[in-house]
Amino acid sequence: MEKKKVIIGSRGSDLALWQAHFMQDQLKSIGHDSEVIIIKTKGDKIQHLSFDKIEGKGFFTKEIEDQLLDGSIDVAVHSMKDLPTTSPEGLRIAATSYREDPSDTILILKDSFDKTQPLRVKKGTVIGTSSARRKAILKDLNSDIKTEDIRGNVPTRIQKLREGQFGAIVLATAGLNRLKIDLSEFDVVQMHPREFVPAPAQGVLAYQTRSEDTEMRKIIVQIGDIDVARSTNVERKVLQMMDGGCHLPLGVYCEQDQLGNYHAWGAMANDVDGKVIRCNISQSTFVGMAEEIYKQLKGEN
Repeated sequence: MEKKKVIIGSRGSDLALWQAHFMQDQLKSIGHDSEVIIIKTKGDKIQHLSFDKIEGKGFFTKEIEDQLLDGSIDVAVHSMKDLPTTSPEGLRIAATSYREDPSDTILILKDSFDKTQPLRVKKGTVIGTSSARRKAILKDLNSDIKTEDIRGNVPTRIQKLREGQFGAIVLATAGLNRLKIDLSEFDVVQMHPREFVPAPAQGVLAYQTRSEDTEMRKIIVQIGDIDVARSTNVERKVLQMMDGGCHLPLGVYCEQDQLGNYHAWGAMANDVDGKVIRCNISQSTFVGMAEEIYKQLKGEN
């Protein structure tokens, strides 16, 4: 019996296509051919607003999910941190990928670098980021810097830095690693995820299918990583309990050690200029971790 050809829906950026092609390679390893369909989302079309000013949630996912629901594609591949914590009715996350480095990286122009300063940036440096979480943590770690919104895909943002529109920018390390971008012209400061706490599920891909498509789910689960799924479930459950999205200055990071214990770090502010509340918990099980992080970040303990 001939194996089913899988139709994958993806955004069209370099990073999104890397993700789709990675999924193709994974599917090929288990004997399934596939095809990638590029779908433009609201977040791709609106380039003049920061994420916290775009109405609603899922502005990098809705159009892809619509085509998944109507059967135009079989599976959607998303950067999991862009995915709302509640799937639309009729859809579900079938599996998650391995986790690339979850940290954030600050790229700094040579003229803006100062190793004596927090974050290694000169006082008054303008750092480009459209993430409420990054803005809040940057200001928490160095009150002397300024932040301004930056939009565009990874190469576009780096070009804006190169042109001097910003003194530094913050990007996910995962994207830089996956695209293998030459960063030699910049000073590069990789932040530790326990201090500069990443977005929930940063560095992880989510494979989304129709709930009723059991055949496709059986295929996709074969390329998933269950250990990563457990950790990202903790992170995304905190986000769900906070009723947040890209508008919320929230970072949650959970990792499992070699003995099987779970360790999690959280960081949250009420707004980008607010005080950052932090927490760190360790447990032998992931059960109840999200609830404990939520309580500590909300000051309920």
